[in-house]
Amino acid sequence: MTMDWLIDWTLSSWLGFLGSPGAFILAAVVGGLAIFGLVAVHAIVAVYVERKVSAFMQDRIGPMGQGPGLHAGKWGVLQTVADALKLLLKEDIIPALADRRLFILAPFILFMGAFIGFVAIPFAPALVLADFNVGLFYILAVSSFGVLGLILAGWASNNKWSLYGAMRSAAQIISYEIPAAISLLAVVILAGTLNLQSLTAAQQGTILGFLPNWFIFQNPFTFMAFFIYFIAAVAETNRTPFDIPEAESELVAGFHTEYSGMRWAFFFLSEYANMFIVCAVAAVVFLGGWTSPLGELLSGPLWGLFWFMVKVIFLVLIMMWFRWTFPRLRVDQLMNVSWKVLLPWSFINLLGSALWWLWRS
Repeated sequence: MTMDWLIDWTLSSWLGFLGSPGAFILAAVVGGLAIFGLVAVHAIVAVYVERKVSAFMQDRIGPMGQGPGLHAGKWGVLQTVADALKLLLKEDIIPALADRRLFILAPFILFMGAFIGFVAIPFAPALVLADFNVGLFYILAVSSFGVLGLILAGWASNNKWSLYGAMRSAAQIISYEIPAAISLLAVVILAGTLNLQSLTAAQQGTILGFLPNWFIFQNPFTFMAFFIYFIAAVAETNRTPFDIPEAESELVAGFHTEYSGMRWAFFFLSEYANMFIVCAVAAVVFLGGWTSPLGELLSGPLWGLFWFMVKVIFLVLIMMWFRWTFPRLRVDQLMNVSWKVLLPWSFINLLGSALWWLWRS
């Protein structure tokens, strides 16, 4: 009796006992818990890494005093965990003049928009919760859902700084979604599909015997499309230098000024979840997803998960590097970058990619 047989027999027994509705609910609950665990762990690790990266770039030590071992004072491994526990136990304050129901609902709407985007991400050849034939379109659609949470948070707080931040965020996200989506279409034209697993499979192998067959290397238009998408993705996640909606020197903290405790933490869970999603989309569409950069070498289900996570983590670290390198843009500069720079170039790339496809076909 092998372990695989035992697992299959256990699952089939439970699913037979629960029936079709019960099996669907069980699959949804298990998948949801797995995604939530990934989001929570990623946020904790990313916050710790960002603190250490910023400390390194600014010649500081970073978090200290928490963590096991003789080097606890130096590494501060559990500092972010301690902060998370502090937020869980912290008093939750709701302003007297706030719209109580919308104030409570807003951070959960924002988090839900990021949470459900993980459903369509292919982490490995056989590791995806829902293999949609329109997976890329689905992620673009649900990523816009978070704008509602930001607007509600700003409006319900009954604070002018929060409202300014919410309006800025809505304008920024809507503006940068357009060049981001058009840049992705430059690859969709070549692949002929919106299915993320199919997009990944189309990038297997090598070019010229040594270069990975990733879309970023296939022609100059997709090469430029990657950079347009990534810049727009940084803006969509409200990361520096595009963090105008929460500019501390102007808006105190922006749309989450009046939030505290765990509701405040949900905003940052959503931010780091969105960072993971936009980097995952970039990795799948332009960098081969779970495919190996070495062709057939080091390929397979477990290696696929490894390569996918390496690519996503690399792009997340690039975002962190941006934060401690570039100054914050003004509002007018931010809009000019979207409408006068990225949007025209994304249309040029789309046209060039279409002509390239016609020429190659």
